Amino acid sequence: MDVIFSDLDGSLLDPETYSWHAACAAIERLNRRGTPWILVTSKTRAEVEFWRGRLEHQHPFIVENGGAAFVPRGYFPQPVPGAREVGPYEMIEWGTAYEALVADLGTCSERSRCRVWGFHDMTAHEVAAACDFPLEQAILAKQRQYDEPFLVRDPDLADGLASAIEELGRRWTRGGRFWHILGTNDKAAAVVALSTLFQQYYGPLRTIGLGDAANDAPFLGAVNVAVLIRSSQARKLKACIPHGILTRRAGPQGWNDAVLSLISE
Repeated sequence: MDVIFSDLDGSLLDPETYSWHAACAAIERLNRRGTPWILVTSKTRAEVEFWRGRLEHQHPFIVENGGAAFVPRGYFPQPVPGAREVGPYEMIEWGTAYEALVADLGTCSERSRCRVWGFHDMTAHEVAAACDFPLEQAILAKQRQYDEPFLVRDPDLADGLASAIEELGRRWTRGGRFWHILGTNDKAAAVVALSTLFQQYYGPLRTIGLGDAANDAPFLGAVNVAVLIRSSQARKLKACIPHGILTRRAGPQGWNDAVLSLISE
């Protein structure tokens, strides 16, 4: 059985237009074959639900860099161990509370003297401008639970900020546009947890991961087949995942090519 784990921004979604239409052929093939495709992202639950509606996505999803996984209720033959019911989902939670992360980011900024501009500081209009997406999306992006994205105002002091975050026992990562502060959770642990569930109920798996940015490296290292979607971070990502398959094209075009190549009818 194949199970796919995919990043959204810059991978399934075009980094400029947020369109997924170039990947429609691959999505249709996955749906015909009944292949689970799991969204793995730094986006919030609210954002992912928005995109799931447009993608007609019916499978589990992982939010905020592994802060939690949401499994549609009844998706597996038995209740998910350790999960709690939240709306129409069974939720597995690994993340640290958002309010604690925001407070810690402020502490680390002061200690390192590195100024930051986090989502908690921004209005929805400012988030929309910084992310270059519509106000509707910015409102959803601010509904955070486990991960604080932020911009570094003093790049020369960024190393000190990163060290201060680590000294507090928090983790940091960098996506395509933003830095993030989070707890001990990460995408890789969430991917492994869901892979274990699939294997428990359906037997041996081949797990396939697709991502385009450096913060995707941990979860791409946790799957059987890693696909590196071509991007400005491709060289850095390839250095982290030397066995990864680098696509010829970027964004959903590369995603489509890779999935069609790996998943036969």
